[in-house]
Amino acid sequence: MLEKIKHTKPADLIPALLIGLINREQDENKLNEYLDELAFLALTYGADAKKRFTQKLEKPDVRTFVGSGKLQEIKKYVDEHKIQIAIFDDELSPSQMRNVEKELNIKIHDRNSLILQIFSQRAQTAYAKTQVELAYYQYMLPRLTGMWTHLERQRGGTGTRGGSGELQIESDRRILRDRIALLKQKLVDIDKQMATQRKNRGELIRVALVGYTNVGKSTIMNMLSKSEVFAENKLFATLDTTVRKVVIDNVPFLLSDTVGFIRKLPTQLVESFKSTLDEVREEDILVHVVDISNPHFEDQINVVNQTLADIKAHDKPTLLVFNKIDAFTYEEKDPIDLSPVTKRNYSLDDWKKSWMGNQNIKCVFIAAVKKQNIDEMRSTLYDMVKKMHSIRYPYNSFLY
Repeated sequence: MLEKIKHTKPADLIPALLIGLINREQDENKLNEYLDELAFLALTYGADAKKRFTQKLEKPDVRTFVGSGKLQEIKKYVDEHKIQIAIFDDELSPSQMRNVEKELNIKIHDRNSLILQIFSQRAQTAYAKTQVELAYYQYMLPRLTGMWTHLERQRGGTGTRGGSGELQIESDRRILRDRIALLKQKLVDIDKQMATQRKNRGELIRVALVGYTNVGKSTIMNMLSKSEVFAENKLFATLDTTVRKVVIDNVPFLLSDTVGFIRKLPTQLVESFKSTLDEVREEDILVHVVDISNPHFEDQINVVNQTLADIKAHDKPTLLVFNKIDAFTYEEKDPIDLSPVTKRNYSLDDWKKSWMGNQNIKCVFIAAVKKQNIDEMRSTLYDMVKKMHSIRYPYNSFLY
């Protein structure tokens, strides 16, 4: 079930370990990148990743995801170091999760269930809570058999195989299906209310902050709107779309802060949050915020762009805001080093002269927390909003 997780201090973090596979789809470097992110997810959840276990396999073991030898190695570490949670970077089948949990005798999470728990922890409004609850039940539906293994082979009073366990499983499935149907209808009703609210916002240009999770969208929202949207250096600090009216010079517009994107986002959550993403699809201008201090920020840009394409919001006027320049670092190349220059050797100026400066999308480089280059971002955004407003509402041109 979804857990109510308290905010933890470093000393209170639950000891955990991470598990992932190296295969044709992800080499060792890519896996390490994913595990770095998984460790951050674990921290957001309230767990401290003490160790990582990786294995080279063409495909996951059908029974236990990793091979039997690797599982025994993991079990030994779990017992010796009192590990309480094992987190797998990929989705486990119901039988894999059941078998691994039985072998290790600790709580098991795959990436999907971990993200679901974090979303549950972060959801504040009834709308977000409904979306998360729906996603969780959809995730749990095929996994119900694991909850009744002690009953499923008991024989009934007539000597048939259909015992009380099987009846209980079917009863639970019906309850879950009924609950899923109820939650879907509830979301439809809320969506209608939100659509009406969007129509009633008047003749204002609408701007949405989009981007990978934990890139600083909420910090920028607070800075531009002078509001107090929750911002924290953890993943998925914001789940609910927050809308504020902003005025830059004499031009008013609506600014919304949206849920962050992430790789390998559970299908159930994508489906449940489609209505939230409708907010993005109906915006006039997108402010795509990027954490340039992250070594893999280009991959994160691609994830966001793909998600925007999936919801048909990729062709909107966009301002690329490269945030956290104050945390940006690079490896300065020694002049006598004759090895090829890599992106690790790119300075901030080098990046500005790369593809970022050779496209039609406007780019600005800022540090939101330290308020560096904020005037440039405000000025660029002002010009974009003013241009669109003057075209759409020419009778309001007196504003300018």
